[in-house]
Amino acid sequence: MGFFLETLIGGLMTGMLYSLVALGFVLIFKASGVFNFAQGAMVLFAALAMARFAEWAPKLLGTDSKLVANLVGFLAAMAVMIAVAWLIERFVLGKLVNQEGITLLMATLGITYFLDGFGQTLFGSDIYKIDVGLPKDPIFLFESLFQGGVLVSQEDLAAALIAATLVGALSLFFQKTATGRALRAVADDHQAAQSIGIPLSRIWVIVWSVAGFVALVAGIIWGSKLGVQFSLSLVALKALPVVILGGLTSVPGAIIGGLIIGVGEKLSEVYIGPMLGGGIEIWFAYVLALVFLLVRPQGLFGEKIIDRV
Repeated sequence: MGFFLETLIGGLMTGMLYSLVALGFVLIFKASGVFNFAQGAMVLFAALAMARFAEWAPKLLGTDSKLVANLVGFLAAMAVMIAVAWLIERFVLGKLVNQEGITLLMATLGITYFLDGFGQTLFGSDIYKIDVGLPKDPIFLFESLFQGGVLVSQEDLAAALIAATLVGALSLFFQKTATGRALRAVADDHQAAQSIGIPLSRIWVIVWSVAGFVALVAGIIWGSKLGVQFSLSLVALKALPVVILGGLTSVPGAIIGGLIIGVGEKLSEVYIGPMLGGGIEIWFAYVLALVFLLVRPQGLFGEKIIDRV
């Protein structure tokens, strides 16, 4: 039971990090109806900006304080992501209002490759580290209940708490604020939203800025765990099954989907992997997503779309 709980808790914490990346997909799709393939590139770009600005800050400011360096790096990276959001709206999305979904999808693919290349040109292509003080040493829990206790990573635990807090805050933002309701109105119908005075360009800048903030937090957490490198953008590929499972329009769905994927990956790898030779963790999420596409295409919490002909 102790080993099972250890695997279960590890899966839940990994799933919460998947949810954080998936949240970027959901935010932009809810507000603009665009499936943003660039979310992974945004995670990499934001993490590169954070790592490099935090590295440059002590030299520019003449201080050795890690807290100051990280704070300056975070604020500078956030400013960069807001600038990226404005540029995307000004030169890409603003020109493609009311275009077909496939056109917008191809536009985000173009943004993906641009951010991948430009980020490495601007900030370098080496492997960089982000050190924001997340504890690295594991701890043992429930030692009085199970022999040897349950081994839990403090870094994963802290990251999961940060991700859960951010997800909760964004859920409240969408449901309780006027801007959040405007974002949902734009997602339902661009032209109708414009007709009642909702400024489409400002809404898109806001939602891409929020998605940039989410990408920055995800980039900091994953960069702290894995290092900031090109493969970081591939983390977003694990978020695709999460949004398929939870639903492209549901913030709670991104959370539940991430938890299911995280737990399913860990448990299947530990308990079924030895019988099949291992490697289940690599493909489990995609097979589960395929099953959901066949049975419930809108996901667990997504909106069922009915087209009248």
